[in-house]
Amino acid sequence: MNNRFSIRIFKDKLANSVMLSLTFISLLLVVCIGIGLYLKSQPILEQKSLWTLLTSSEWKPSNGDFGFFPFIMGTIWITGLAIVMALPIALLTAIYLNEYSKSSVKRFVFPALDILSGLPSVVYGVWGSLFIVPWISESLAPHFVEYATGYSTLAGGIVLGVMILPLLISLFVEILSVVPDDLRNATLSLGATPWQTIKLVVLRKSFSGLLAAIVLAISRAFGETIAVLMVCGNIPIVPGSVFDSCFPIPALIANNYGEMLSVPLYDAALMLAAFFLFIVVIVFNAGSRIILHRIEK
Repeated sequence: MNNRFSIRIFKDKLANSVMLSLTFISLLLVVCIGIGLYLKSQPILEQKSLWTLLTSSEWKPSNGDFGFFPFIMGTIWITGLAIVMALPIALLTAIYLNEYSKSSVKRFVFPALDILSGLPSVVYGVWGSLFIVPWISESLAPHFVEYATGYSTLAGGIVLGVMILPLLISLFVEILSVVPDDLRNATLSLGATPWQTIKLVVLRKSFSGLLAAIVLAISRAFGETIAVLMVCGNIPIVPGSVFDSCFPIPALIANNYGEMLSVPLYDAALMLAAFFLFIVVIVFNAGSRIILHRIEK
């Protein structure tokens, strides 16, 4: 009997050690990726200051000019447009699904959201190229500018906004459902309408969680590559309007890696761009996790 008990204790300790080791390996993998990107980008950092690289708009690799400012601004423009477009739609949809909808509606909507989340990004890119780009070029842009190809910051923002919409809705529904029903019932018993209850109680109570979900969606949007690359125009300029083309950092890496790497420092410049993206995504993810952890406590 004691022998069997000892074997069970040994197996339990072994399983615990294996799972702990795998957890540390996962964390070590992230650290190794960051260190690898930093070491690969060292050659360009040794020759040019980080401030110059971040603030310069000149991108002429053959002349040794690597200015990341247009790519940074393109990333910010597209991500900002995507969040601005997707946020109100996602929030209102989540409120309806959580507070008003019947179970039959939820049985239809949630599988549809899962399908949208599972679609490859290239499908969104093809959809944007076939429908969004011509619509902007032929119907929308002529009312504001003389000429536009349609391959623009706006097209990238729309496609990216549609891509992150399922993620935002799912996160918002989960966060709103955590608010206790007792708070809703207490507010309704005092004579408040359902909308007043949602606005003054549910949204206020879940504000931190909603903010964390938005930060998580921003980090997801920052790293999107193929769909944005297919519709944004890929011209290294600082956008002056939503109808101008842009060149976000993920598209820069995907579009140029493997080409022109014989140019001095070109490989290091792309690795530095990847390192920028890595740091931004890590910071946003860590911030959202900290907020969610505080909410759970």
